[in-house]
Amino acid sequence: MFRQIGFVIFVAGFAASAAAQQRSLGVFGLWGAFQDGGRCYAIAEPVRQSVRGTRPYASVGNWPGRGIRSQLHIRLSGEQRAQSAVLVRIDGRSFQLIGRGWDAWAADARADAELLAAMRAGIEMMVETRGTDGRLIRDHYQLRGAATAIDAAAVACLRA
Repeated sequence: MFRQIGFVIFVAGFAASAAAQQRSLGVFGLWGAFQDGGRCYAIAEPVRQSVRGTRPYASVGNWPGRGIRSQLHIRLSGEQRAQSAVLVRIDGRSFQLIGRGWDAWAADARADAELLAAMRAGIEMMVETRGTDGRLIRDHYQLRGAATAIDAAAVACLRA
């Protein structure tokens, strides 16, 4: 209950930067879905993070005008050390992302599809890398509501 309230506050704060154009599509479990101009996305904050450097999140976005559909983006809680792998673990399956600085993405559309299939079926997701200071960065997400939020964002962009 408190985690969900915290998420709603997080989403409201995240939304404030683009409030003039942003439209909420709903909150589903620990994930929210939004439409903002020419993009639609599902987003969540981690339930636990090992570093307190920035406000991390995981999002799945659609930008029809750019031909992008269901692309995973991770904002890490700390800046990634150059040449360090960014790993995502979803219920025992591991995936490697491409990372740069504070951000990480899947290597291509095929990798995105594999990650999203695992997210839809999964319960927990952990993102892990090494920070610029050598410390382990580990952000934990719950996937309850992720599939519904991802679908809501995708459908909203199909209608746009």
